[in-house]
Amino acid sequence: MKRYETDGAAIYRRSFAIIRSEADLARFSAEEEPIVVRMIHAAGLVGLEAGVRFGPGFVAAARARWKQARPYCATPAWWRGRHPRPSAGPQRGSLHARRSFRAGSRRKARRHPFRGRGGAVASPSRGAVIAIGNAPTALFRLLDILAEPGAPRPAAIIGCPVGFVGAAESKDELMAAPPAPALTVLGRLGGSAITVAALNALASRSEI
Repeated sequence: MKRYETDGAAIYRRSFAIIRSEADLARFSAEEEPIVVRMIHAAGLVGLEAGVRFGPGFVAAARARWKQARPYCATPAWWRGRHPRPSAGPQRGSLHARRSFRAGSRRKARRHPFRGRGGAVASPSRGAVIAIGNAPTALFRLLDILAEPGAPRPAAIIGCPVGFVGAAESKDELMAAPPAPALTVLGRLGGSAITVAALNALASRSEI
């Protein structure tokens, strides 16, 4: 029988070592680099780093709010993919406003819904970390909402929708004038795996 590695931790360590040896990570800060490594790992694509963009203060803002923030997503694939880490604090993920918001925010959710593929309904909650990995329409709608006077301001946005129609444009719009510290992958690449990898890196207290 062919011998192969079966230890999950060893596979992670080796994978991250390969990524660091092959990817061009020089332009990223010490706080940003582990996030980019996990995103590359999730995509299986060295070269992804060329399109990764961090807005000023993103890592600090997202980590400061992680324990209190409530991440939102455009599809349930994001929530199924996150790692249930005890150190990450309270986590919520839902497509339905009635389950995603504190009682005091439900009226805002009804006033400011945004929709992505699959009928996803949500709204930015003040201080939330918002994660969108699949639907450019959700990111466009989010940006429209945040442009309205008095809209609740999220702590940070991970906007990595994937696709051929609207994905690149929605991410360009996000980074042109970020309404909150933001992270994206420019162009057509993106998706739930990359998005949740970034969130898992933010939630993790261990270095990789």
